[in-house]
Amino acid sequence: MLQPTRTKFRKAHKGRIHGNASRCNKMNYGSFGLKALQPDRVISKQIEAARVALTRHMKRQGRVWTRIFPNIPVSKKPTEVRMGKGKGSPEFWACRVKPGRILFEVDGVSEQIAKEALYKASAKLPIKTKFIRRVS
Repeated sequence: MLQPTRTKFRKAHKGRIHGNASRCNKMNYGSFGLKALQPDRVISKQIEAARVALTRHMKRQGRVWTRIFPNIPVSKKPTEVRMGKGKGSPEFWACRVKPGRILFEVDGVSEQIAKEALYKASAKLPIKTKFIRRVS
């Protein structure tokens, strides 16, 4: 699973996801892509599951670009622990996704295969997404 090699701080604030994506909101690499329509945190396991579903359906043809990276540590207190006594330890890594962000890009396959593959990948993600094609 994806995670950064090192970070400046071990724990992060929860934060809120406001507004639309101002970066990574245009296609850069592939011909087809998956665009986020809702704000949410996408964890590294979900990104990996979507990537695996995508490459399996494409039968390792073409090329896949993952445009999101989980760089936010999410901490969690153990079960049945009383309130107080500080913040929990980091459990997993997440990426804050704003609406309009391109999540995955695909190239080197037909539109039908790309559409089906990206649909299967979107089923692994906790947000609503949209299939898009590059306008040239």
